[in-house]
Amino acid sequence: MNERADMVVIGGGPAGAAAAITAARSGARVIVVDQAEYGRDKICGDGLTPRAVAALGELNIGIEAAHRIEGLRMIAGSVQRELPWPSGGRFPSYGAVWPRKRLDAALIDVAGEAGADLRWSTPGTPRLNADNRVIGVSTPSGDIDAEVVVVATGAPGAVARLLGAGRVRDEPFGLAIRAYVESPRHSDRHLEACLTLKDRNGIAVPGYGWMFPAGDGTVNIGVGALSTMKNFKSLNLNTLLDDYRALVADSWEVGPFLERPRAWRLPMSTMRRSGPGWVAIGDAAGLVNPMNGEGIDYGLESGMLAAQLFIEDAASVSQRYDALIGERFDSFLRTGRRFAFLIGHPWILRPGLRVAVGTQAIANITLQVMGNLVDSDSPGASGRVLRAADWALGVADPVLRRTRAAA
Repeated sequence: MNERADMVVIGGGPAGAAAAITAARSGARVIVVDQAEYGRDKICGDGLTPRAVAALGELNIGIEAAHRIEGLRMIAGSVQRELPWPSGGRFPSYGAVWPRKRLDAALIDVAGEAGADLRWSTPGTPRLNADNRVIGVSTPSGDIDAEVVVVATGAPGAVARLLGAGRVRDEPFGLAIRAYVESPRHSDRHLEACLTLKDRNGIAVPGYGWMFPAGDGTVNIGVGALSTMKNFKSLNLNTLLDDYRALVADSWEVGPFLERPRAWRLPMSTMRRSGPGWVAIGDAAGLVNPMNGEGIDYGLESGMLAAQLFIEDAASVSQRYDALIGERFDSFLRTGRRFAFLIGHPWILRPGLRVAVGTQAIANITLQVMGNLVDSDSPGASGRVLRAADWALGVADPVLRRTRAAA
C-alpha cells in the first residue's frame, strides 16, 4: 500500500516552505521532498523587499537574523537617488538581505517544527492517473498518494515539462549571476542598483547590476539581463559581472570574489500554473517580476495562498488558486513582460532610464516597481501609472514583438 499524505510539496525553498508551514499548522499531513541535501545554497541576490518581510510576518517569522535595509539607491549614469522604502502602506518601511542558505534553512526548519515531514535528497515526480489527474508523487523510496501536489521546483524543469507547465517560449526571461565580496560597506542600509549597464560591445543591457550588503562582512554582487536585448545569446555574464565589479571597486572597496560566480535563469511566464490535483507556486508558476527579477515575496505569498485554499476546500484548490493568483498578479506581470520588449531596444532604454530616475516623483514610482510594491489594484500614482502602462503597452505589444532586438 502506498504512503498517504494530504499534501506533498516538491521543493523546499521559500515558496514550498511557506505552503508547508501554512498547511501543517492547520493540521494537514504534509510531506516535503527535495532532491538537494539540507542546507543547500540557492543562487539568488538575497534581497528581501518590504513585501517579502510582510509575508514572513504572516508566517510569524522575524528577520532578526537578517541585515535590515531601509531603502534603495538607484544609479543611472551620473544620476544617483537614495530612496527610503515607502511608509504608511500595507507593507513595512524596511526590507532585508538574508543570504539564501540561511533564509531557506530558517523557513524549512519552521515547516518541520509545524509538523511537516521533510525528506532531503529525495527527488519527487508527479504521478498521473488515466485522466491526467495528479494523484501523488513517485520517489526513490516509494510512491506517496496525496490530495494535492504543490510544485515548488523553481525554474521550469522536468516536473514542469511533465505537467505542461514550461515557460512560454515567446515571452521574455532573464539570466543573472552573483558572487560575494568583502567590503567595509557590508552594513550599508540601502540596496544599490545600477540601471545603466553595457556589454563590452557598448550595447546597453536591459537589466541592472546590484550591491546587496549582507551585514556579515560581505556584499552580494551581481548582474542580471533580459532576453529581449540584442545579441542576448552571446552575452557573457561572467564578463558583465567582471566589468560591473570594476565599476564599483572603488566606491565599495571590494575585495576579490570569495567564490566562483554562479548564474541562474529567471522564469517570467508559464503555460500552466495549476491542473487537476496540482498547483505551481513561486518561480515554478512564473511569478517573477520582469522588471527586477525578484520573486521571493511572490513565492511566499503564492505558497501561503495555495495552502489556505487547500485547507478551505481541497476539491477546488486548483481552480480557485489559478483565479486568485491571476487577479493579484497577472496584469502587473503582463505589463512587465511587455516592458521587457520595450527596453530591449537601446534607443528606448537609454532615455527611459533617464526618465526613471530623473525626477523625485518618477523615481518614487520606479522604487515601487523595483520593490514589488505594486499590484493590479494598487491605489495612488503608482497604480494609475501601472494601469496606463498596461493599456499603452497592450496596444504597442504586437509592434514591440515584431521589432524585438535580434537575440
